[in-house]
Amino acid sequence: MADLLGSILNSMEKPPTVGDQESRRKARQAARLKKMEELEKRKKAEFRKKMEKEVSDFIQDSSQQKRKYNPMGKIERSIRHDVAEVAGLTSFSFGEDEESRYVMLFKKEFAPSDEELEAYRKGEEWDPQLAEQRRRLKERAALEEAASTQTEKTQACPNSNYRDKYSHLIGTSAAKDAAHTLEANRSYGVPVANKRDTRSIEEAMNEIRAKKRQKREDDTGAQSSSVVPAVAVVCG
Repeated sequence: MADLLGSILNSMEKPPTVGDQESRRKARQAARLKKMEELEKRKKAEFRKKMEKEVSDFIQDSSQQKRKYNPMGKIERSIRHDVAEVAGLTSFSFGEDEESRYVMLFKKEFAPSDEELEAYRKGEEWDPQLAEQRRRLKERAALEEAASTQTEKTQACPNSNYRDKYSHLIGTSAAKDAAHTLEANRSYGVPVANKRDTRSIEEAMNEIRAKKRQKREDDTGAQSSSVVPAVAVVCG
C-alpha cells in the first residue's frame, strides 16, 4: 500500500517554484511581442502593397499632376515617401502637428514652386492666378520703392559744382579756376598739394581774384609804356 501511494505522489507534478513562474511569465511576454511584431510587419507589407498600387494608378493617370492624401501616422508617411521615391515622384509632408500631417505627391514634370510649397505650409490652398497677381504686386512695389530711393538720393546729393555755385560772385573764369584747384584727380585721388591746402574756398577764390587783378594791372601798365607820346615841334 505504501509503495502504491509513493508511486502516485511521484507521478504528480511538483508545484512550481518562484523562479519557474518568472521564467514562464517572460516566455509568455516574449511570445506576445513576437506575435505583435509579426502582425505589425504584415500590416506594413499590406500597406506598402496598397501604396504601390495607388502610386502606379496616379502615374498612369495623365489628368492628375498631384495627389493629396488624408492625414496619417509617421510610419505610414514614411512608407508612402519611400514608395514615391522608388517610383520617381516628389513627395512632401504638410501639417502643423502630428495628427494633422499629410502627404502630397507630385509628378516630376509638375514639381511645386517655392511659393506653392509655402502656401501648403501655411495651410492655404494653392491658387496659381492669385499667386501671379501677388507676384506682380510685389514687383510693382519693388520698382516703386527703388524709384523712391533714387529720388531721395538725388535730392540729398549736395551741390559740388563750385564753378556754378560761385560764378555769380567772382565770374565764370575765376570760379572755373577755383574748382580746378580744389577738384580731386579722378584717376589717382586728391593731389598731394590739395591735401596740404588748408585754405577755405572763399580764401582760394580771393587769392585767384587778386592774381587776376594784378595781371590786368600789369597788362595795362605794359600797354601804356609801349605807346610813344607825340612831340610837338614848334617853329620860331
